Amino acid sequence: MKIGIYPGTFDPITHGHADIITRSLRVFDKVVVAVAPNPSKHPLFNLAERLDMVQLVMKDVGQVEVTPFDGLLVSYVERSGAHAIIRGLRAISDFEHEFQMALINRKLAKTVETVFLMPSEEYSYLSSTIIKDVAQHGGSLSDFVHPEIARRLQARIRSLKS
Repeated sequence: MKIGIYPGTFDPITHGHADIITRSLRVFDKVVVAVAPNPSKHPLFNLAERLDMVQLVMKDVGQVEVTPFDGLLVSYVERSGAHAIIRGLRAISDFEHEFQMALINRKLAKTVETVFLMPSEEYSYLSSTIIKDVAQHGGSLSDFVHPEIARRLQARIRSLKS
């Protein structure tokens, strides 16, 4: 069984993330969505909330497991028995950073490969940061995230403004 690990903060999960996860199943028998705490990014949602949101969005997609992870990604990949890291590339600007990460990961763990997937065209501009900005300014989220994620995001934004 070929297993791919799709790591990220997922603060929150977007349609673009879900697209990469679903399309990864064309390459891998199983995809593990590894949600990182990543306090340096100052997430809007805590780790448990982000895990729950990813599970909610992916609940109807078979062969997807959602887990937390902390520490060095390649160590997690090796411990889990996975075959590759899955990364999405939205634009040329993503490539430079992701390429550097793939090279350092390969240096740290020679057996760990990185597979890059481009999102479907309609999601190529999406990022969690942009979605949070839209929410903070009262914009519609219906084209970007699952309805329940939109509700939770709007509620969180309201609670922070109170």
